[in-house]
Amino acid sequence: MITDILWFVLAVFLFAACAILLVLEIFVPSFGILTVSALVSLGAGIAIFFEYGPLSGWIGVGTAAALIPVIWMIVYRLFPKTSIGQKMILGKPDVGRGDAVPDCRDLQEMLSREGIVRTPLRPVGICDFDGRRLECVSERGFIDVDRKVRVIRVQGTTLTVRPVEEIK
Repeated sequence: MITDILWFVLAVFLFAACAILLVLEIFVPSFGILTVSALVSLGAGIAIFFEYGPLSGWIGVGTAAALIPVIWMIVYRLFPKTSIGQKMILGKPDVGRGDAVPDCRDLQEMLSREGIVRTPLRPVGICDFDGRRLECVSERGFIDVDRKVRVIRVQGTTLTVRPVEEIK
């Protein structure tokens, strides 16, 4: 009777080992060795259950089908809280005010405003409008840094600019 219990515990341990090896396969490059080991553990666990008859064998298959996903869920919930998990998983980006793309309504008020080109417009670059740096598109061609531009069109989130001296 005690040996039966030990075999049962060993079979459940093999199922748990299968789940853990499959989780490790994601993080450790083993060229499939961990997957093969996991499948061998699963097969051995199921074989132990089938040694006691078909009914206990199918109970073992059901146990594996239930136990392995539960272990995966536990590992995935606990992993981000570990020190290794915190190093491997990126946190949320630190987005400050003014880092996001402005709303279309905010950009509409930029029409006819003048600014300074901060990065070359080829045809896309950054322009400064009274300290507000926005991505702009040149109406045509290349516009060099430090040239004065005017917003001539706002379409969605795109500001189209033209050099001021071409407007006059």
